[in-house]
Amino acid sequence: MLAAGGDSKRAGAALERLCGAYWYPLYAFARRSGQGAQDAEDLVQSFFAACLAGGFLGRADQTRGKFRSYLLVAFKRFAANEWAKARTLRRGGAGKAVALDALTAEERYAVEPADVASPEKLFERRWALTLLEQVLGRLEQEQMAAGNAATFAVLKEFLTATGRGTSHEDVGRQLNLTAGAVKVAVHRLRKRYRELLEEEIAHTVASPDEVEEERRHLLAALGG
Repeated sequence: MLAAGGDSKRAGAALERLCGAYWYPLYAFARRSGQGAQDAEDLVQSFFAACLAGGFLGRADQTRGKFRSYLLVAFKRFAANEWAKARTLRRGGAGKAVALDALTAEERYAVEPADVASPEKLFERRWALTLLEQVLGRLEQEQMAAGNAATFAVLKEFLTATGRGTSHEDVGRQLNLTAGAVKVAVHRLRKRYRELLEEEIAHTVASPDEVEEERRHLLAALGG
């Protein structure tokens, strides 16, 4: 896992990337915890400004544990103890901002499942979905760079639940490929998707040994 809060420029860039990618799960947590839209936006923005300044996440040992779990604990602590001070600093222009799309955030939050009552469970679910979105985006970029954008647009449904029930024959007719060729292409895409998923998870855990455990945890979060 990245050495968040350290002196390394590489670690700082890695932390900024993670913050930019995974801010929405914290926003959803804040909203489900009772914060209004504006307060949730301010809270998440202030928290990440403190993280990127090296004054908050850097207080703990980042060589142990999962970034997902640690980030939520740190966010709760920040909300309880330091938000008032951070809001004053933020209004004064201090701190580095992480770009948040507040309008999109509220649109997304409006369609969150109401039966996921616990803020923690919603955070876990949203973290898992966000991670999968990151992976799919990386795979799409790779396919576009290889000149396979049109084919990927059709085959990517096999990577998700939406592809269940779709036959290789039907897709083959659409792409002017044999069913066998479609099957091989889907197999390769799934293999690469799994590799990218493991890479993305590896950015958020302390050691390679934790990748599979974290993958199972995230899949369970999506199921429950």
